[in-house]
Amino acid sequence: MAWDTAKTRRLLLEAAVEEFAEHGPQGARVDRVAARAGVNKERIYQYFGGKQQLFTAVLEAELAKVAAAVPLTDDEVAHLGEYAGRVFDYHCAHPHFLRLLAWEGLQDDQVTVAAEDERAAHYADKLAAFAKARHEGTITGEVDAAHLLYAVYALATWWFTAPQVVRMMMAGADDDTQEARRAGLVRMVNRLTS
Repeated sequence: MAWDTAKTRRLLLEAAVEEFAEHGPQGARVDRVAARAGVNKERIYQYFGGKQQLFTAVLEAELAKVAAAVPLTDDEVAHLGEYAGRVFDYHCAHPHFLRLLAWEGLQDDQVTVAAEDERAAHYADKLAAFAKARHEGTITGEVDAAHLLYAVYALATWWFTAPQVVRMMMAGADDDTQEARRAGLVRMVNRLTS
């Protein structure tokens, strides 16, 4: 019977997402990834080369998913608050993604950042869309494009990055639901661009 390489690779990546999100690249164990995937751990070394390369592959796969799920077109820049809401929605549905990015950020500076050139180009495209929208008057405000892009992502993701801090800050809020958080986010981002 022929070995289904694509399926095995997919199973390993899916199992590795959970393992790395829970334990980070230092604490993750290839034997746990293999057990979760139901695959011999030697396949990890065969397909990916090792644990660090598997972590990089996981990040690249997850980055591709978020880029495809929450694109930013010129039309969407005009509704930047709603775009921030969609980023928020994505992280509600995929809480592991920001954990992976946090683990990536905690690694030694000598470790290569996964898909750094592609990610930089992706952000450059978003900055260009923001700058174009400001030039055309679609969005206004005093915040430059780079700071605006950062603010949109910070406002949309902090809820998931530091939930313990959010819980303490929101303890006295009248309405602290996901829907209320999203609506507040959309309003805040719209205020930044008006």
